[in-house]
Amino acid sequence: VQLQASGGGEVQAGGSLRLSCTASGQTVNRYTLGWFRQAPGKEREFVAGISWVGGSTYYVDSVKGRFTISRDNAKNMVYLQMNSLKPEDTAVYYCAADQTIAVRLPRPNYWGQGTQVTVSS
Repeated sequence: VQLQASGGGEVQAGGSLRLSCTASGQTVNRYTLGWFRQAPGKEREFVAGISWVGGSTYYVDSVKGRFTISRDNAKNMVYLQMNSLKPEDTAVYYCAADQTIAVRLPRPNYWGQGTQVTVSS
């Protein structure tokens, strides 16, 4: 499975961005999909995941109520709608996938390249 993320950019605090990730090479309708991020000097952290079982979702506390993850199995894509962005959301965002039902994606086997999100105050 190859993953290609897009949609990053620079936005002012309070603004919105929508990240997209396209999967190729294999249908991912039985994969849990998710987003991680890595800020400068920090470890990569889980942001949001969406399971292929019932479409259940999970978010890290810091983005709950502001970010929404969704998937389109027909298009082999996963999205991350990010609203009310804060400077602390600045990071490189990565999409990930794995054949697991664990919505938090503990050990993804597949990673996309990162897309930079910069939120200015």
